[in-house]
Amino acid sequence: MPDDLPTDTRPTRPAAAPAAPAAPAAGPPGVTGRRALLLGAGVVLLALNLRPALVAVSPLAGTIRDDSGMSAAATSLLTALPLLCFGLLAPVAPRLGRRLGMERSLLGTMALICAGTALRLLDSVAALFAGTVVIGAGIAVANVLLPGLIKRDFPARAGLMTGLYSMSLFGGAALAAGVTVPVQQAAGLSWQATLACWGALAVVAAVVWLPQLRSRTRVAATVAQQAAHPVRGLWRDPLAWQVTGYMGLQSLSYYAAAAWLPTMLEDAGASAGDAGWMLSFSSLLGIAGSFLSPVIVGRRIRAGALAALGALLCAAGFAGMLTAPVGGAYVWMTLLGLGQGAAISLALLFIVQRAPDARHTAQLSSMAQCFGYVLAATGPAVLGAVHDASGSWTVPLALLLVLLLPQIAMGLGAARPRHVAER
Repeated sequence: MPDDLPTDTRPTRPAAAPAAPAAPAAGPPGVTGRRALLLGAGVVLLALNLRPALVAVSPLAGTIRDDSGMSAAATSLLTALPLLCFGLLAPVAPRLGRRLGMERSLLGTMALICAGTALRLLDSVAALFAGTVVIGAGIAVANVLLPGLIKRDFPARAGLMTGLYSMSLFGGAALAAGVTVPVQQAAGLSWQATLACWGALAVVAAVVWLPQLRSRTRVAATVAQQAAHPVRGLWRDPLAWQVTGYMGLQSLSYYAAAAWLPTMLEDAGASAGDAGWMLSFSSLLGIAGSFLSPVIVGRRIRAGALAALGALLCAAGFAGMLTAPVGGAYVWMTLLGLGQGAAISLALLFIVQRAPDARHTAQLSSMAQCFGYVLAATGPAVLGAVHDASGSWTVPLALLLVLLLPQIAMGLGAARPRHVAER
């Protein structure tokens, strides 16, 4: 990790000396060889499951509403529920990881996704909401634990693994957005069965992950005893709040834009099909941005500069939507995809790099995602309310532009090469 510094950068302060070597030693050494490949494949498959079961609801929203008689407000709640689960359940994940171990906990997340998708097979609105909450709970735990696992098992390849992880998040979302309706139409499935199909991907991930339960190296008893206790003082750490603020603001920007960009394009004269394709196209570009940004950080460009560049790309995309939304749609969606992809990857990379060990990573991940996703859940509703009050999309887009300024500030702060809770 080119951006990282050793945990203890202060030569004086003898009292802190015993803690300095403990940071890199808080877990077993990074895995190598065949096991690293199997573990890496498992991480990619787990990450691929963290969006499709939820994103697949959006293309089917009209069908679900017509068939079930749900109101527009209930449909909006269905799409906001997962983000609330991500935020509100994030603090539970580190405790689960300490009690059960990361490997068992992550296998459990796939079991929850399978159970949630199975619940959706029932012809009931209550079952649809219950299944969404169960899926959201599984994803919330995996969201928090996977950065900690990358920190622990891939300390020398954190940038590459974070890129693969975030690329899989975007890839899973783009896959669900693009193939859910074609699969339903080709197979003649009900919307319940179509949503449940995404559970098969979780089954594949669970099968590939199973060997990790047997091959996990036992850590030393002293290290295990240390890891059993939660990190203290993180919520009073300024750097932790900068990482958290960056995660929250980029999530707010992404989810608010994703919720309303197709509607903005339709209101500007685009067809519904073209507007939906533009969002999928942006997600595809996001895959490239999310993979490249953590890989090049520290090699060709500094993390703070990349955080600013990602925000400027988004700013250009939003400004383009203000001036020529339909005529330049491909250009604006390209800029937004690359900028938003870079931002989510950097948010995850900051969690890994600003923590001295896997234990701190899990706690920082919990803090950042608790705040970040609760904030993101409010984004679509706030943007919609501003549109209703102003009668156009000019003010909502201007608001998204203004929010990029504190995002840059938080990104520059989070990019500083030191660790949280460093005393």
